[in-house]
Amino acid sequence: MARSAFDKLRAAGVELDVSETTGPGRAEALARAAYARGCRQFIAVGGDGTSFEIVNGLFPEAATGERAALGFLPLGRGNAFLRDFTDRGVDYSAESIVAGRRRACDVLRLTHATGHLYFINLLSMGFAADAAVAANRHFKGLGEFGYILGVLACLARLRRRAFPLCADEDKELDRRRCLFLSFNNSKFTGGKMMIAPQARTDDGLIEYVRWGPVGRVQLVRNFPTLFDGTHINHPQASRRAVRQIDFSLDAPVDVMVDGEVLTLDCRHIDVLPGALDVLV
Repeated sequence: MARSAFDKLRAAGVELDVSETTGPGRAEALARAAYARGCRQFIAVGGDGTSFEIVNGLFPEAATGERAALGFLPLGRGNAFLRDFTDRGVDYSAESIVAGRRRACDVLRLTHATGHLYFINLLSMGFAADAAVAANRHFKGLGEFGYILGVLACLARLRRRAFPLCADEDKELDRRRCLFLSFNNSKFTGGKMMIAPQARTDDGLIEYVRWGPVGRVQLVRNFPTLFDGTHINHPQASRRAVRQIDFSLDAPVDVMVDGEVLTLDCRHIDVLPGALDVLV
């Protein structure tokens, strides 16, 4: 399928230099090397994890150097970021690349104990990350359905924890237990889950969504609302648009970030406003 998409782009006059990844981290290394050679336009062929690696290959250099542009051929298991713009998949993305339709997109930056990482979709802690761990461990390859199975598997050992943090100018740490926290640049995750219905990719803000310590019955009853964004109307849910998050965690935690699951000692999240052009 990728070869067919390449052929159509070339037929439309798009010059392509294709590099194939061979394992985790390879797309990041390829993007970093290409940017250093002077390349400024990139296409992620795959899912959210591929674009995540490319973004981390471009930054931080692209934050202070020449602007980079990122297009997408959504041929992977999950392509949540693109759902903010279209549900037409490859056809729409190819049209955007050919037409050169660019939008400025914020890039969110996580500072952790050993460095930084950059993302354009979201970072989640708690139940959402637990479900992603379960999906990757037991249901990898099933895409969106695998993530749903991961959600259901986590119901059996439902955990409600505190992730102490301050947002913007908060004077006290928020130490309340919760089901999950999500720090979003775009609306969707896990394929079609609209975790952050009020997120915008170009407003220079982090859409911070919190769902309190709901139990199994409430979670099952309200699970469908995660797909249309009405979960934020639940009495134990809240959302804020903020500029920075400061964590005070006791230990590293599992996070889901742009389709990838990592264990990190998180310290700070901030925004690089409009730092990347996306072809959408």
